[in-house]
Amino acid sequence: MVTKDQLQKKITPLDGQDYGAFQSLIGSYDFEQFVLIIEQIPKDPYAPPHTGIYRLQFPLRDTVIEADMIDSRTGEIACRDFYARQFFYNSSNIAGKRRGPGYSGIITINEPGQTILERSSVVINEHSLEVRCFVGLPASGRKIKARLAIKMLLEELPEIVSLALHRDHTDKDHLLSHIHTAIDAEFLRAKLPDLGLLAFIADGAILPRESGISDRTMPSDSIIAFESPASLKLEIDLPYAGKITGMGIPEGITLLAGGGYHGKSTLLQAIEMGVYNHIAGDGRERCVSLMETVKVRSYSGRHVVNTDISPFIRNLPFGEDTTAFSTENASGSTSQAANIIEAMELGAKVILMDEDTCATNFMIRDMYMQKLVKKSDEPITSYIDKIRQLYLEKKVSTILALGGVGDYFEVADHVIQMVKYHPEDVSDRAKEIIHNYPTKRIKEDVEHCIQPKARIPVEESVDPMSEYKKWRLYATEVKTLHFGQNKIDLTDLEQLVELSQTKAIGFSMLYARKYMDGKRTLKQVIDLVMSDLEEHGLDILNEKISGHYAQFRSFELAFALNRMRSFNVEQID
Repeated sequence: MVTKDQLQKKITPLDGQDYGAFQSLIGSYDFEQFVLIIEQIPKDPYAPPHTGIYRLQFPLRDTVIEADMIDSRTGEIACRDFYARQFFYNSSNIAGKRRGPGYSGIITINEPGQTILERSSVVINEHSLEVRCFVGLPASGRKIKARLAIKMLLEELPEIVSLALHRDHTDKDHLLSHIHTAIDAEFLRAKLPDLGLLAFIADGAILPRESGISDRTMPSDSIIAFESPASLKLEIDLPYAGKITGMGIPEGITLLAGGGYHGKSTLLQAIEMGVYNHIAGDGRERCVSLMETVKVRSYSGRHVVNTDISPFIRNLPFGEDTTAFSTENASGSTSQAANIIEAMELGAKVILMDEDTCATNFMIRDMYMQKLVKKSDEPITSYIDKIRQLYLEKKVSTILALGGVGDYFEVADHVIQMVKYHPEDVSDRAKEIIHNYPTKRIKEDVEHCIQPKARIPVEESVDPMSEYKKWRLYATEVKTLHFGQNKIDLTDLEQLVELSQTKAIGFSMLYARKYMDGKRTLKQVIDLVMSDLEEHGLDILNEKISGHYAQFRSFELAFALNRMRSFNVEQID
């Protein structure tokens, strides 16, 4: 194997040459402390990071990792996540700024967010801890800067590796805390079904976020820690944190009520993010939800294909069939109806909604509108008239944040009012109000059953080739995925949190084609993909090693397919 000194001798004569001359560095190098494998170098300094493949193999014996830390899947994922954070932090401090055009001059790794995810950027092999990073070799214009390249590869990179991975620079207690936090959250989530709960919010949790575009904890001394109302308080004994208390949200229909800016949407957001394990110090590390929890909203303009939305929308003007509804431009109500049916198709057990992002005409028709517009002239059956049926017939619970539609008190099992970020159980008060002031609206279409029809995906509709017959699959932001001729808008997938998830979803869509045989349903195809990922890891998504993927749920994969305008399915009963 070539030594690092020989690597330096290879770099020196490249100074001033065209950037493509860096290709001569592809190979493996022994740095004594670790092995550097350069598998792919971009031919242009402006090329995005995923076009460079750099693998660092560091001996496990030189880390603080012990066998019992990674003897469970949850523990191993948390351990890998920890080292991804260590590497990102140290590379940002040492070589995180661009020193030249494009991406030249930086050493980095996919930035982790607030959630503990399985990541392809760090893997644990039998004898080594492998980090997949990006090194933006430096340039002036498109000419090589050899001296800076030598500094980056022979000075900065070894320093980053040592600080991020070596036992002498690793806080073992910090690593254990990271692992134990994930194991506790996983244990807590697994307890929910036995307790008849949809979610659990721990006392002392810090729910507000830094801003509307940031998932980080709000840095303020005035933050109010969460405290469960006595009627919903539970005590649970966790493997590492011991006994904790908090609010359990039972199965059924729960309303999160309250005035504006009092915290109902913040609580709902904590529940929707409870499908992930969070890092210690996030504030929500002991706030968990069932994995089958799906946030639903309206989103005008989305693609819908052969979806049975008839439980909510029927008898459209001009006889349009809603049992196999397709559109390139869904309305607010049809998009929300499709979102619910698609979630149920994949096995959702909990539907989350925020009144602020719902279509009003989908949520309710009040008594005045019922008197003005006859039901025979209204194709929409409001969610309020289906919410109880969803739970009784399909065991699909709903948690709804609202501040303006008190009619829902009549169908609610529990009502939690947020008052200055303090939750109060006002279920009895809400029932009393309904008793004293009964609603005069008429329940509509309660007899129509809710049975999503299975759909079989058409393989040819999942085509990664662009209009110029070139392969096209990439993502540069969390909520946008480019796939073939499609630019897929994922704005309404509010439980998608990291760019690395979006990238993995794109390649999973391509991988899913192998199971699209014209017989398997969409759910069966998605389940097979997820099973393969769990068994073999994220590396199966691409024949080339990549450090740019993170785990995602089956729901987001299916939802991305459903929003791709070329996607087609055949519906079956």
